[in-house]
Amino acid sequence: MFAQVLSATPFGIEARLVEVQCDVSPGLPGFTVVGLPEKEVSEARERVRSAIRNLGLEFPQLRITANLAPADLRKEGAGFDLALAVTILLATGQLPPDRVHHTLFLGELALDGSLRGVRGTLAMALAAKDAGTSQAVVAESSAPEAALVEGLTVYSAAHLGDVVSFLRKEKDIPPCPRRLPEEEAPDWIDLALVRGQEHARRALEIAAAGGHHVLMVGPPGAGKSLLAQCLPGILPPLTPEEALEASKIHSVAGLLPPNRPLLHRRPFRSPHHTISYVGMVGGGHGIPSPGEITLAHLGVLFLDELPEFDRKVLEALRQPLEERRITVVRAGISVTFPASFTLIGAMNPCPCGHLGDPLRPCRCRPHEIVAYRKKLSGPFLDRIDLFVEVPRLTREELLGEGTGEPSERVRARVVAARELQRQRWKRPKTNAELGPREVRQFCPLGPQAKDLLARAVDRFALTARGYVRTLKVARTIADLDGSETIQAQHVAEALQYRAFPLDQV
Repeated sequence: MFAQVLSATPFGIEARLVEVQCDVSPGLPGFTVVGLPEKEVSEARERVRSAIRNLGLEFPQLRITANLAPADLRKEGAGFDLALAVTILLATGQLPPDRVHHTLFLGELALDGSLRGVRGTLAMALAAKDAGTSQAVVAESSAPEAALVEGLTVYSAAHLGDVVSFLRKEKDIPPCPRRLPEEEAPDWIDLALVRGQEHARRALEIAAAGGHHVLMVGPPGAGKSLLAQCLPGILPPLTPEEALEASKIHSVAGLLPPNRPLLHRRPFRSPHHTISYVGMVGGGHGIPSPGEITLAHLGVLFLDELPEFDRKVLEALRQPLEERRITVVRAGISVTFPASFTLIGAMNPCPCGHLGDPLRPCRCRPHEIVAYRKKLSGPFLDRIDLFVEVPRLTREELLGEGTGEPSERVRARVVAARELQRQRWKRPKTNAELGPREVRQFCPLGPQAKDLLARAVDRFALTARGYVRTLKVARTIADLDGSETIQAQHVAEALQYRAFPLDQV
């Protein structure tokens, strides 16, 4: 008595299909699960046994061996419960075998047979569709996620009894419709609410248009956090492909709301400075899970009080800031996570925050200031595109009405610049992601711009990476102006953002 159905397990932000095989044979009663199961998978034996019995069906008092193939792939999560229950019922002849072919089974069982959704349903449904699977039976709460996959017929069930009745053809379950949720009303902060800080506002516009990393330096209360929270409001909307990719990441992390299976807004992640190394880059027990830099993929990662983060955590960002991805290796498992985010960092000029402030004297000792600055290494800072000083607001700026442009108007310019980049690269890609060959090909300099940049190499002690990043920022400024060639004024503005504010104090 042998039966087999299809299930899946998350692997990084992707998923791997798993054949759930069951053999029921004479012998001492027992239920064994093999195939590198993690603890939550092994515990499925008790959940499946109770669910089948509480449904009024027969749980065989025989030797049951369940195999999760391939055997060399670690299996985690409670999503195998439904597949295990179905294989046992198939192997004991309590279900007909004709309706389980090319069908994915996903769901966690409660002791009374109720079905619960599992994280990563969207990724597992995509993997099943790519492998040629035509339909899926999932928990009711996970059905909206799975139904997003075109070409996959999804049946939702609230109870194991519903699945049994459906497979016995005693009950008809209509396919879950593919419904794209309506876009939520925007909840970002409008740039028009920011008083003063024209230089920083312009830097945010450039960062949004080209996907550039920004570091803001200024005293407490100058508006650094407020400016960072305004950035999502000027970013272009997610394309359908980007929305599906971002939603898949949040689904695997268990952060996708059941009533919102598809993200419409770009992610905005703002972890506290006490975050651990694993929390930032990903990892954990078993198969590595995505960290904050992956959850911020296609969006914004805001690190407030940047020097307060652990040095090891900040240094781990060096590779993803450059390569837009990170590979996490744990106990023989290697997983590559995407990490194409825009970093917005904010910091004070010194521990007390008032170094260089004309109204409040700095109380820090010289060695404290030196130690504070040393928390950010040179290689880390070399990967930042825009350095922005955010000074204390004047009395006139605080008491004035504020005349800054609203986010909607800035966003229109950003979208136009991104469209120029999309036409240039023939796919969604920002200037910050350009490789050396593309920089050489698509960043032509006028004679005056070339001369200005040559003189700036010595003036700012630009490294090779700093030189290329200046070119990329100038390319973005030219795109905002609608210019195909990078002119001297574009290079001059890009160089304004290259000097680290603390070097001037």
